[in-house]
Amino acid sequence: MTRQLHDAYIVAATRTPIGRSHRGFFRNTRPDDLLATVLKSALAQAPGLDPHAIEDIVCGCAIPEGPQGLNVARIGAVLAGLPKSVGGITVNRFCASGLAAVQMAADRIRVGEADVMIAAGTESMSMVPMMGNTPSLSPSIFSNPDDIESYGIAYGMGLTAEKVARQWKVSREAQDEFAYRSHMKAIAAMQAGEFASEMTEVEVAERSVDLESAEVAISTRKVKLDEGARPDTTVQSLAKLKPVFAARGSVTAGNSSQTSDGAGALILASEAAIQRFGLQPLARFVSYASRGVPPHIMGIGPIEAIPAALKAAGLQQDAIDWIELNEAFAAQSLAVIDTLHLDASKVNPMGGAIALGHPLGATGAIRSATVVHALRRKNLKYGMVTMCVGMGQGAAGIFERV
Repeated sequence: MTRQLHDAYIVAATRTPIGRSHRGFFRNTRPDDLLATVLKSALAQAPGLDPHAIEDIVCGCAIPEGPQGLNVARIGAVLAGLPKSVGGITVNRFCASGLAAVQMAADRIRVGEADVMIAAGTESMSMVPMMGNTPSLSPSIFSNPDDIESYGIAYGMGLTAEKVARQWKVSREAQDEFAYRSHMKAIAAMQAGEFASEMTEVEVAERSVDLESAEVAISTRKVKLDEGARPDTTVQSLAKLKPVFAARGSVTAGNSSQTSDGAGALILASEAAIQRFGLQPLARFVSYASRGVPPHIMGIGPIEAIPAALKAAGLQQDAIDWIELNEAFAAQSLAVIDTLHLDASKVNPMGGAIALGHPLGATGAIRSATVVHALRRKNLKYGMVTMCVGMGQGAAGIFERV
């Protein structure tokens, strides 16, 4: 028996600013608190919604341990003051965790199992290192050099980008030019107020100690914009940076994504829930696809995922008006753009992760919020979020403005 699918609509979408890890404005802000902040903000965007109608929260997190461990989705729900009847599940598809959360939440609605769901993502790379606090790798992984590089280790990810750069013949000059454009587009978008509709400002507390009086002073400030974009970036300054992962390589800190902290959240609802609570649909979730690729060239994942998502949506590539392609590395971004012949003017019009940052498991939810609001602001029809994923995967999700 074939089950009839229902439409899932996004009725609220928001995110925090993205902070630089370790030295940025969220370095002392817990990821569960960031999650609670965007959950409350998303609910405020849907004033007619009864929180008791929320079936579940699906939250992406790539390194779910320490301050973002246990079940951070449920913890965030409690911290946000949601009814205790609202459940929570944390999911991990590494860099696509936040997008997978959107897909899973939408699918519950599409198959008729829920009417209201929340999808989210949160990550603090300041508080939880890339591999986690106590990594334990299978000894057998070291029997194959390619497997070592694919394990999701920080240096290994960079080596996969080097392999992509060589195989797809992406020059150092092209990578630096791409990185420069990412920063310039991000700065221009900030100056034009383009991020305002998707952004939830966050109040950050900072503590200092007077050594003479032994008193602790607490000051607060409100963070409203992403921290990573650099207006002084030039192609010349990027060209001076040394390769990070291979002595004769082309991948540098300047043409790679920034390690970051942040969170995002979207509320999804069925048509019945929209009518019941008087909600305003912003976009329809159209399709999603994930595909595996050789781990040692994991950056090409979108090359496989994008056509699959388009096929599931019944759309041609040129129907997509706005593409958020996560810039894990300039090398893999350019390889994807060139291989699929993506329209570069549609890719990351407001900059990407090289400038804005990449808080791992939160990125998919964050960029979904970007697409939803960009489609409405620019009066466009279809948008896509896509990214490569550690250990050899790609993911893509398509949204339609309504």
